[in-house]
Amino acid sequence: MRHGEVDNPEGVLYGRLPGYHLSSLGVEMVTKTAEYLKESGAYLERIVASPLERAQESAVPAAVLFDLPIHTDENLIEAANDFEGQVVHGKRSALYRPQALLHYLNPVRPSWGEPYADQAARMAQAMRSALNSPIEFPDRLGHNSDNVQLREILLVSHQLPIWCLRRFVEGKSFTHLPHQRECSLASLTSFSFWGKTLIGVEYEEPAKELLKQASDMTPGRSEAALNYGDGE
Repeated sequence: MRHGEVDNPEGVLYGRLPGYHLSSLGVEMVTKTAEYLKESGAYLERIVASPLERAQESAVPAAVLFDLPIHTDENLIEAANDFEGQVVHGKRSALYRPQALLHYLNPVRPSWGEPYADQAARMAQAMRSALNSPIEFPDRLGHNSDNVQLREILLVSHQLPIWCLRRFVEGKSFTHLPHQRECSLASLTSFSFWGKTLIGVEYEEPAKELLKQASDMTPGRSEAALNYGDGE
């Protein structure tokens, strides 16, 4: 699950900066996603979130509905970005200063932040850690028609790391344009396993009807507007 909309009226690229919390609409979005999981009969047994405030807050509605604690995994954190703290959409002149040009030398890596491959690797490790974690609530597990034990774990992270993990498991190049990312606010990207073998990837937007009211710092295939801040 990606976090919900963030309260960011100035349009700052907040990245890993502390102090950025969900907006009231963001809380509504993640609540809707949690309710979707509950109403669809999810047998949620564990919740793990990025340490950043917006991710921890996004995990709360599901934790309340399923009566589960929230675990934290540093591997789920937002991508590192050299432009963190700047208003990159409303004041794009900041991106064209001479000292910024060195960051554009290798867009495939990318040279302005954490390599895509590194993001995919740590996200895969977070997923492995979740799969190998002890079962705390065996009564929460589901079973299929063959009485095979089923387990669902909710990981709460951020758009680019989730997208990098999806590109990796689908065998696609990390190279992409930001507007191609299919990972909207409060969306679910589900990775299904049979034992340790990945057997499927699915994408859902339980809070889709709220996206038109939202603004987002990161571009992607979404009805949310790009956040230009109050100065634009």
